[in-house]
Amino acid sequence: MTNPKYDVVAIGNAIVDILAPCEDAVIEELGLARGGMSLVDADGADKLYEAMGPATEKSGGSAANTLAGLASLGTKCAFIGQVADDQFGQVFAHDIRSAGIAFDTPARQDDPPTGRCLIFVSPDGERTMNTFLGAGQFLPASALDESVIADGAILYLEGYLWDPEEPRKAMRRAIDVARGAGRKVAFTASESFVIDRHGDDFRAMIEDGVIDILFVNESELATLTGKDDFEDGLASLSGKVPVLVATKGEHGAVAIADEERAEVAAEPVAKVVDTTGAGDQFAAGFLSGHVKGLPLETCLKRGAIAAAEVISHIGPRPEVDMQALMTEKSG
Repeated sequence: MTNPKYDVVAIGNAIVDILAPCEDAVIEELGLARGGMSLVDADGADKLYEAMGPATEKSGGSAANTLAGLASLGTKCAFIGQVADDQFGQVFAHDIRSAGIAFDTPARQDDPPTGRCLIFVSPDGERTMNTFLGAGQFLPASALDESVIADGAILYLEGYLWDPEEPRKAMRRAIDVARGAGRKVAFTASESFVIDRHGDDFRAMIEDGVIDILFVNESELATLTGKDDFEDGLASLSGKVPVLVATKGEHGAVAIADEERAEVAAEPVAKVVDTTGAGDQFAAGFLSGHVKGLPLETCLKRGAIAAAEVISHIGPRPEVDMQALMTEKSG
């Protein structure tokens, strides 16, 4: 097995986040559910975009956000995700590359257009999100650069993208490539509703030993295992996944690897401003330690530090020098 070129290669939704401040009256006029997240079609996305004031446009999506956190910690990363050959596809590609992340998935020539999440930010920081999934839902196996996957120490998969059929087939192929190259496969469940729909797939992969690192929060753990008690849920998966990482929000996180168990408290935060991206950045912090072979507790600590940083401001990506922060907080 050769030394990998990348520490982490991720497959996920390629979405452009478009954030604009607005008054609550605008949200009412547009008929949006304040503080909610709604799915919209291409026409709906266009109309909302026209109604927005000056906005910030940047690459987004769960796995892409995790890679942004990893890159900020000096980790070598590559992203695989589908954009269309349009303006927002160019925005996504330029932005993710500017973060130091390799991205070479060919743009899709057909409809639908590139996915986007239109986020209206109220004066109090509340975010009203409207998501058009777009081209990201049509990532085919043929678009995978298998040499990139084979060249990544860890293949990181976003559960959200398991829902549409075409990307699901692509991720199954990616798993085969990664395992054939002797690499690890990490999986984030993303959301309980994804497990409701595809839990049988996930449980089969766990039983078959396909997943090396599994990220869940406590509600996802309960949905996946059928155990309402957190400890019972951990026990039912312990030994089936080489590294199990379960977060508990303000109550910290637990990781179990082989016979070792580690637990850390949540990092203190002066004020929780926006919890969007907390799980994504926790995964980034943890993996940044894992790829360096750091102790399990240290990896958890790095995850907690990254999560605390991102919930202290609006937006799902770090806004400070994360390497300096890690040195300060964890040594």
